[in-house]
Amino acid sequence: MDIIKVSGSSRTSAVAGAIAGVFRENKRAEVQAIGAGAVNQAIKAMVLARGYLKEDGYEVICAPEFADVDIDGKVRTAIKLVVEERAPGTNQVIITPKQNAA
Repeated sequence: MDIIKVSGSSRTSAVAGAIAGVFRENKRAEVQAIGAGAVNQAIKAMVLARGYLKEDGYEVICAPEFADVDIDGKVRTAIKLVVEERAPGTNQVIITPKQNAA
């Protein structure tokens, strides 16, 4: 599963569509953003994606994490949003096994 990378100039609706598409295919998605503008776009896209997925009967949540990313030999700290399905009517997350990268 690919990580959806967001920049400060990313179109919110395009990122939301990517989140929803990856989630529909894998029942999980990961969104990565570095910098305030990128995190802002990622959060707005997450709100839109929740709406798109709700129309399909999915209730999703996102859990933020820090991730170290190597860019041109420098380690930068990114915010990673892990998107997972929540069990309907509960606060429990439906755990889906991570797919190993090939």
